[in-house]
Amino acid sequence: MAVVGRPRGVEDAVILRAATEVLGRVGPSGLTLAAVAREVGLVPGTLVQRFGSKRGLILALADQSVKDADALPDRVRGEHEAALGALAALMTEWTAPLDAPETFANHLAALCADLTDPELHARALDVHRAQRRAIERLLAEAAAGGELRAGADVASLAATVQAVAAGAGLNWALDRRGTLAERVRHELDAVLGPHTAAGDRKA
Repeated sequence: MAVVGRPRGVEDAVILRAATEVLGRVGPSGLTLAAVAREVGLVPGTLVQRFGSKRGLILALADQSVKDADALPDRVRGEHEAALGALAALMTEWTAPLDAPETFANHLAALCADLTDPELHARALDVHRAQRRAIERLLAEAAAGGELRAGADVASLAATVQAVAAGAGLNWALDRRGTLAERVRHELDAVLGPHTAAGDRKA
């Protein structure tokens, strides 16, 4: 019996990026193998062969999100001299796919669905923890390098930064003032301002 190999021409990473785009446009209910296949110019059967089912595609997308959450901080850190600059850039990149309130709402709907599914919840939690580690690491670097005032509670500050970023997204989706990136940067500055060395000099 002949073994059918993986169809060539479109890498899995390209398909998963397309799935993210489709999810942002139509939400979890509209995310189908057919819709993603159209996005990348394949037939749905090709996606069935690669991922098995819609659930297989969603699990693969969740796994990729975990990998990205682990890899992105190192790349962003290498592009910035200052740790706080890297933190601001990292949070901007995290929010980049959510560039419209409707897109934000569709991704939020997907997260709400993930919270009721043990396998998807585990992956969402991995992403959450990876992001917390990255924030805490950059804040620790900022403290060690003198960007934050002496004695800053890095762990508590990291938790606050993560929570404020999530809340900023919801507030922005409701009032729709400016861009999400601008809102997150503004809230980050507000949280970190009292803890920076510059803030000490102004006091």
